[in-house]
Amino acid sequence: MSKGTPSIVIACDGSDHSLHAAKMGAELAKVTAQPLKLLAVFPGSRVERLVISGVWPSDLEQEVEEYGRKVFDAAQAAVREIVEPAEEVLLKGDPAKEIIDYLEKHPGAHMFLGRRGHSLVRSLTLGSISEKVIRHATGPVTVVSE
Repeated sequence: MSKGTPSIVIACDGSDHSLHAAKMGAELAKVTAQPLKLLAVFPGSRVERLVISGVWPSDLEQEVEEYGRKVFDAAQAAVREIVEPAEEVLLKGDPAKEIIDYLEKHPGAHMFLGRRGHSLVRSLTLGSISEKVIRHATGPVTVVSE
């Protein structure tokens, strides 16, 4: 099994938690000289709501691009003073599944993501993206909480 190309990948969603994770991941990328990649997932549930409300496919792509640009701009601002990201990856679908699939396709990637800090009851009943990723990831994952 190939070890793949080492990289630091930040799962971005524009939240304070993901920006905090971005800074930590950027610091590791800087000291290890690994490329920093930004990854955002336009939520599949949001796609479904837009389609049901009558948004045309061309408008949907524009919505996805606007979401990605907003999220990537926030992450870029957070890491700008530390290291320049090498790549931006924008996916669509269930965030946890897309992150897990990305890790499977990119061995050597070390994923950083923020944890929103749901209550124990909510986490047990709904789960969370970070918990799903940790449970099913094929590579290293660092979950950052404030």
